[in-house]
Amino acid sequence: QEQLVESGGGLVLPGGSLRLSCAASGFIFGTYTMSWYRQTPGKEREWVGTITTTGGSTIYPDSVKGRFTISRDTDKNTGYLQMNSLKPEDTAIYYCTARSPITGSEYLRGQGTQVTVSS
Repeated sequence: QEQLVESGGGLVLPGGSLRLSCAASGFIFGTYTMSWYRQTPGKEREWVGTITTTGGSTIYPDSVKGRFTISRDTDKNTGYLQMNSLKPEDTAIYYCTARSPITGSEYLRGQGTQVTVSS
């Protein structure tokens, strides 16, 4: 069964850090670009960043640039989202996706993991 499973979410103080993982199974994750998104109730989902198939290039929106880092380990078939200097407005459900590097269409999406930034 092909799936993406996120983990690593939780409650963290403002200014703290978390590392989310996105474990792929049933397919070779490294043949797809990986993107992270986040969503809060009542809002549209927000793109958090993307990494290429080889991991050689990443891109982020201004809202997280300099604080969040995406990486991937092709041997482990897993991707990561390192989040530093977290703010209350980073609170959301975070999920990863696998996208075709050719068409950009979404191939698979994980179920998400909750991140709460609060004192």
